[in-house]
Amino acid sequence: MSGPARCILLGVVAVSMGTGASAVFAQKADNWPSRPIRLIVPFPPGGGTDLVGRSVGSKLSDALGEKIVVDNRPGAGAIIGANIAAHAEPDGYTLFIGNIGCIAINPTLYGGKLPYDPQRDLAPVTLSSDALNILMVHPSLPVRSVKELIDLARARPNQLSYSSSGVGATDHLAGELFNRLTGVSTIHVPYKGGGPAAIDLVSGNVQFSFNTASAQAALWHAGKLRALAVLSPKRQPLFPELPSIAETVPGYGVNNWYGFFVPAKTPRHIVDRLNAEINAILKMPDIVSLHNQGGINPLGSTPEGFGKFIAVETDKWAKVIKEAGIKIE
Repeated sequence: MSGPARCILLGVVAVSMGTGASAVFAQKADNWPSRPIRLIVPFPPGGGTDLVGRSVGSKLSDALGEKIVVDNRPGAGAIIGANIAAHAEPDGYTLFIGNIGCIAINPTLYGGKLPYDPQRDLAPVTLSSDALNILMVHPSLPVRSVKELIDLARARPNQLSYSSSGVGATDHLAGELFNRLTGVSTIHVPYKGGGPAAIDLVSGNVQFSFNTASAQAALWHAGKLRALAVLSPKRQPLFPELPSIAETVPGYGVNNWYGFFVPAKTPRHIVDRLNAEINAILKMPDIVSLHNQGGINPLGSTPEGFGKFIAVETDKWAKVIKEAGIKIE
């Protein structure tokens, strides 16, 4: 066989092989999902992230026709679970629900020690929801508004203290942002979780907190705490009687949010399908009701919109962490 003929034959074979491979890939794509999908939750069962993950996962299983297996991987400030998801195969069979901490705060808090890069290793699917935080004070504190709290803190520098669920947690950074924007000096007292932080506030060992609604709302309604404002930039329908801190402190806003991700390089058609299904689930009345009971607002977004949101949040909290000198030892 002559050289030119051989080249033509090899070219035909190559094209045929390529066409065959493309056909196989297309067939696999059309069959997705064809087996159970693992949903990694980087926290123990029972918290807000787990609630959103499990409730959406159950509905998503019905929508996709395959089981969603919830895999709780807690530890190290959500680093363990996030790292597993970030380095999983990008084949559409690993889904991850992250929050503001492991996505927007940890990169600065841990610096170069973080074993994953959220914006490089995880592809955003949708911003699913945010959990409301409420500024609460002990009833013995003589304040009934954000302005009165600021005035008291200015009159008593370094005497008022606030509790948080841990160093670098959202409620800790919410307090640091409050100090920075108001010019007051208050003392941060970290605890191992939102529950213990709320209990010590009730006991009067600290004077106020920026904890989640799910950790504090029942104590507020029982008269054991006094609510001053929500931390979100605007008033919220869940607590219409409460103003936002931003009404007194311009520029203040804290959204303790959750979102779904897949490993980077997961095929785009899978990302789009997950986005469409999850966004539809977040609008279901029973999901909205369940989430609202836990002080959580269902949202929904495009992958691109979520990506831009993450970039803004990461920059915002990086400034707070650096200016406050917060470090994880």
